[in-house]
Amino acid sequence: MRLVECVPNVSEGRDTAVLGRIVEAVSGTPGVELLDWSADPEYNRAVFTYVGDPEAAVVATQALCLEAFSRIDMRTHQGAHPRLGAVDVVPFVPLRGVENEEAVALAKRLGRWIGEQGVPVYYYEEAAEREERRSITDVRRGEYEGLEARLGTPEGTPDAGPATFNARSGASIVGVRFPLIAFNIDLATDDLEIARRIAKAVRSSGGGYRHVRAMGVALTEKGRVQVATDILQYEKTPIHRVLETVRSEAARHGVAVVGCELVGLAPLAAFEEVVRHYLQIHDFSVDQVVENRLLG
Repeated sequence: MRLVECVPNVSEGRDTAVLGRIVEAVSGTPGVELLDWSADPEYNRAVFTYVGDPEAAVVATQALCLEAFSRIDMRTHQGAHPRLGAVDVVPFVPLRGVENEEAVALAKRLGRWIGEQGVPVYYYEEAAEREERRSITDVRRGEYEGLEARLGTPEGTPDAGPATFNARSGASIVGVRFPLIAFNIDLATDDLEIARRIAKAVRSSGGGYRHVRAMGVALTEKGRVQVATDILQYEKTPIHRVLETVRSEAARHGVAVVGCELVGLAPLAAFEEVVRHYLQIHDFSVDQVVENRLLG
């Protein structure tokens, strides 16, 4: 069986009716299994994770896009998470029997289709056509509010779709990447500046870990802040290393870590190093997990 994973992020995390329609669109696609979805009202963002054969994954993503484009209006969107459009980012992750080259072809096929809906598209990571667009942080710089002006510059010319501003839907970012761990760490303070300092110390662009993106986020309803991280290569920068660095940096400010959050799904292999570190089982392997052995 050939499998590809798709993990679209849409700019809606509050309207349950809209999210329900998107769930139905994906779940109703033959050959696709929706594994997980979650919505965050503070971020005003939802993440959907599904797998299927390559053709079915594209069809499901087209259905998701049509629902999102028709129901999400970026002109009124407010949220804590950076975003460029209604369907903000669509990463494909090759899983079984699918090589990177085929996944890139899928991403660009979807990108051309999104462009035909009147939405500008930028390719990132393995699908990037310009080196300066490999990082999603660079692609998303200026966010939705800066998109209209950006589209009028040579640097802002999209990779697919019109070079004109779509006020309702913004732009979409499409690409291919390694399995990403979205791991967020809550701090016992409402001081956003502390979270921002810690995020800068942890992320690659601030001199931290090469394979980590991080930002400070205010969780207003909870009365605390969060260091939100994306671990891009868990084999090179394991989860526990990021957590312990944040804990150490927070202690310098007299602040404790009060909880962590895993957004969406993560490969079981990502937790091997976590178990080895915290339980001191230095030769631990996921092959020792009963369920993994049975399913394998």
